[in-house]
Amino acid sequence: MNVICSTLNAKYIHTNLAIRYLKSYASPEFTIQIKEYTIKDPIMNIVTDLYLQKPTVIGFSCYIWNIEETIKVVSMIKKVDPSIIIVLGGPEVTYDTVEWMGKIPDVDFIVIGEGEQTFKQLLTELETTNNYRSVPGIAYRKNEQVIMTPQMNKLDLKDLPSPYRFPEDFPYLGKRVTYIETSRGCPFSCQFCLSSIEVGVRYFDREKIKDDIRFLMASGAKTIKFVDRTFNISRSYAMEMFRFLIDEHLPGTVFQFEITADIMRPEVIEFLNQEAPKGLFRFEIGVQSTNDYTNELVMRKQNFAKLTRTVTMVKEGKKIDQHLDLIAGLPEEDYSSFRKTFNDVFDLRPEELQLGFLKMLRGTGLRLRAADHQYIYMDHSPYEILGNNVLSFDDIVKIKQVEDVLEKYWNDHRMNQTVEYLVSEVFASPFDFFQQFGSFWEEQGWSRIGHQLEDLFRRLYSFLEEQSVKDLDIIVGLLKYDYLKNHKYKPRKPWWEASFDKEKRAQLYKQIAERPSLLGKPFMELDLDEKDLFKHTMLEELTFDLSEYLTTGKIEKHPTCLLAYFDPMNERTLIFSSKNM
Repeated sequence: MNVICSTLNAKYIHTNLAIRYLKSYASPEFTIQIKEYTIKDPIMNIVTDLYLQKPTVIGFSCYIWNIEETIKVVSMIKKVDPSIIIVLGGPEVTYDTVEWMGKIPDVDFIVIGEGEQTFKQLLTELETTNNYRSVPGIAYRKNEQVIMTPQMNKLDLKDLPSPYRFPEDFPYLGKRVTYIETSRGCPFSCQFCLSSIEVGVRYFDREKIKDDIRFLMASGAKTIKFVDRTFNISRSYAMEMFRFLIDEHLPGTVFQFEITADIMRPEVIEFLNQEAPKGLFRFEIGVQSTNDYTNELVMRKQNFAKLTRTVTMVKEGKKIDQHLDLIAGLPEEDYSSFRKTFNDVFDLRPEELQLGFLKMLRGTGLRLRAADHQYIYMDHSPYEILGNNVLSFDDIVKIKQVEDVLEKYWNDHRMNQTVEYLVSEVFASPFDFFQQFGSFWEEQGWSRIGHQLEDLFRRLYSFLEEQSVKDLDIIVGLLKYDYLKNHKYKPRKPWWEASFDKEKRAQLYKQIAERPSLLGKPFMELDLDEKDLFKHTMLEELTFDLSEYLTTGKIEKHPTCLLAYFDPMNERTLIFSSKNM
């Protein structure tokens, strides 16, 4: 048989671990070809590519982000060649399986749950006796009836072969995210999460995992993401793996983990702060809500004080970037409560704050008891909520406006100093800034058009001007600083009008060339002449002492000259300022 395992990833940089496990487990009895696409690829292109392989069987790995597009692919494949056997698997079709069999008549089989052994047994029956009842954990049709076989016991993960030894993957390892799992299952019971359905945690063989990581790094992998639901559930295991990665990592490699922050011991963080190279690790932490009653309703145990301690210690170590997640729409979390949750978490100043919206995933306790909180949600994937008994659709629309500008103005770190000043000194709270700006953004129609970097600065300035905020001159100065600081090269057309005309600028450049000490010793060491200044620097006037603010956080009103030097050799920007010119 000619067998293909395929999926539609959310982005090109993603890879699918599941189909690689299927391929490795089915070997050597079956040779499986992996074909990955993205949800943005034209359906005709995907179908054409698959059809030209002349497959006997195609298995698709299905998730909430790709099921709708996968259905279109399956339907078209069956139209052009009804003999191709279609098998679906993955978390999206593992639940409500009978419904999926009725909804997609072009599907021949659905693999339920853990698929490695089941898929291999199914291929064996397809090639031999067609005795599908002997295959555990599948759904199929017989005499127009859907038959479901009981699932088998969970696999011993220590027996699974490596999914990383395929030469066809090697050229792409440095360009895409490589996913790795060292365990399956989760010890917690959060009712909005699929992981709560599987009882217990099972581990892969540690030494095999280490060998795989060594192999991946040696083969060029740069970003390796652990998909374990709670990587640090076992302190001794996490410490062993952290120690191994610190000792054996190759330069340029980054490891990402999902951790549960409130169970991480201070001594573990102290170890990482002392031993881990900067940038080697990245933590993803699901906070979701700081409302205790809400967490209780979804059976989520969380000690926010301990979580805060962990996030703060990691941040103070300056070694590890942190990505914190929130979920809007959890039970009994109304707009006011979510505002508090947002502010509680933003006060930790994570490098990234991801604002997501509750999705009523098939099989989860929250979906099964949706009526208890009067949930309404999308009929199709991703099953995102549209409202409940305490959060209206109007509220959801407003929070989505927050999400839009949060991504552009905080997570992308284009203007850190400006946003910090706004959320600390100008607006009542971080949430209020992002909400008011997000609503203004939507009113202007900016959410429906593209943006250049300069546009983001102009639009923030327009909002602040419209709000008549106090000390706008200070904010403009910080905007200029952020804009120039994040350029590697001298910008051709800044978003503001120059502070100095040509004559005044020439006078200042001459003064700086003659007395470089005005801008301090680090500037003097650059040894720039007047020609260099004209070619590689920009001059602006601020109304406050920039150096004082960046050092102490205090605003001292005094005309100050800001000079940005765009270093052509090192592709960096250096900022200097002086109030003595």
